[in-house]
Amino acid sequence: MGPRLFLAFALLLAAPAGAAAQCLLCGPDGGATGLAARKPEAPLRVEVETQLDMGRVAAGAMGGEVELDPLSGARRLRGDVVDLGGFAVTGTVTVTGEPGAAVRVILPTSVDLESGRGRSARVSGLVTDLGAAPRLGPDGRLRFRFGGRLQIAGLDDGDYRGRIPVMVEYQ
Repeated sequence: MGPRLFLAFALLLAAPAGAAAQCLLCGPDGGATGLAARKPEAPLRVEVETQLDMGRVAAGAMGGEVELDPLSGARRLRGDVVDLGGFAVTGTVTVTGEPGAAVRVILPTSVDLESGRGRSARVSGLVTDLGAAPRLGPDGRLRFRFGGRLQIAGLDDGDYRGRIPVMVEYQ
């Protein structure tokens, strides 16, 4: 039996789970603990510009995975998976807030997707193209891309969708 059609056309909507300012140098009473701490005044805002889309693939009996690299945008197929075309797109997020402020971007370890027929698939290994210490630019904006790995069960098919919560905090 040949591979069955699997639409990894899983548009993963990166909805902000919350964007909160956090003062790491403040004591329990809210006062600074000895270091001069300036709490950012502008609230953080997270906006999804592009949703993550793994494209279209067919999975054979052994299943496999589709990986989307946020740095290059390259899509890699592993296992018993065949490319059926489509346009794979990394997720793109813009964060706005206090100009020059250091931020921390938090993505979940994995996200479960569901098809309209009740089946599920999992995206794991979510990563961004950010460096080790991301900061908002002089204009108060930071734009980044993210990708991950879609794990496909053998002979599974469907159009899978889900949400990836993106949380951003001031450092």
